[in-house]
Amino acid sequence: MRVLIADDEKHVSAVLAELVTSYGHEVVAVVGSGFDAVRAYHQHHPDVVLMDLMMARLNGATATRLIRSQDPAARIILLSGRASEEEVLARDCGAVAALQKPFRGERLNDLLNASAPASAR
Repeated sequence: MRVLIADDEKHVSAVLAELVTSYGHEVVAVVGSGFDAVRAYHQHHPDVVLMDLMMARLNGATATRLIRSQDPAARIILLSGRASEEEVLARDCGAVAALQKPFRGERLNDLLNASAPASAR
């Protein structure tokens, strides 16, 4: 599965990329803003996007809405440190799932596999 990672914390992005790769998926790009996530999505056409909620230069919820307005089939998992916000925002912006940070690697892999389009399974 091809995965795009969008998180403005470099150490978090690095850990996410390691985890995604360790589970046998391909990281197509790692970006640090919602603006860059929208651009990278259209450049790489990933199967799934891991999108941090709170980022500079366009937050994850807005970036998710923009991507999904141009590609309703986009599969985006929102990542957030705030449990109370993540489920509501994921539903409101069209994300397929939400994951609260910190999380266990197995949970990430389960969500990736469950969120992948049928063609990537």
